Amino acid sequence: MVKLFVGLGNPGKEYEQTRHNVGFMVIDELAHRWGLSLNQTKFQGIFTSGMISGEKVILCKPLTYMNLSGECVRPLMDYYNIDVDDLIVIYDDLDLSTGTVRLRPKGSAGGHNGMKSLIHHLKTEQFKRIRIGIDRPKNGMRVSDYVLGRWTAEEKIQIEQAIQKAADACERSLKISFAQVMNEFNK
Repeated sequence: MVKLFVGLGNPGKEYEQTRHNVGFMVIDELAHRWGLSLNQTKFQGIFTSGMISGEKVILCKPLTYMNLSGECVRPLMDYYNIDVDDLIVIYDDLDLSTGTVRLRPKGSAGGHNGMKSLIHHLKTEQFKRIRIGIDRPKNGMRVSDYVLGRWTAEEKIQIEQAIQKAADACERSLKISFAQVMNEFNK
């Protein structure tokens, strides 16, 4: 059995440290904690694998750009014969306040194009997710400009804490059920 953790974001230097790339940041944190190097490229993504807490895990960052994330994840899951029950997707959420972390066992895309792509390619909404709040833009700013924008100094502190919390939740999911992890982290 393989556990797959996918962080959503956009590849390239111009998108690093933007609101839309918080999923990538959690994957980088997990790789750091576990001493893994994201150095394999295949299936239009960059990934790594290892044995963590007695489980084989794969960490993946799709390189397809956000809106086509499913084009990476579906072939990766097929190749490694990963069941949708063993997938956790980490991504940004405009409907949560900045730095809030919420776990869900399933759900709709909620207007998130990366999630729309995953749901389309996986043909189900029944997969686990960790959402990290980035709040909504203020003063009439376009959503696309906002999500591709960088953090303010205050937001950066909140997001760094959220990245740690999301990574902690991923680690706990290797030891206890996702329902139990949700009870711990959705307080």
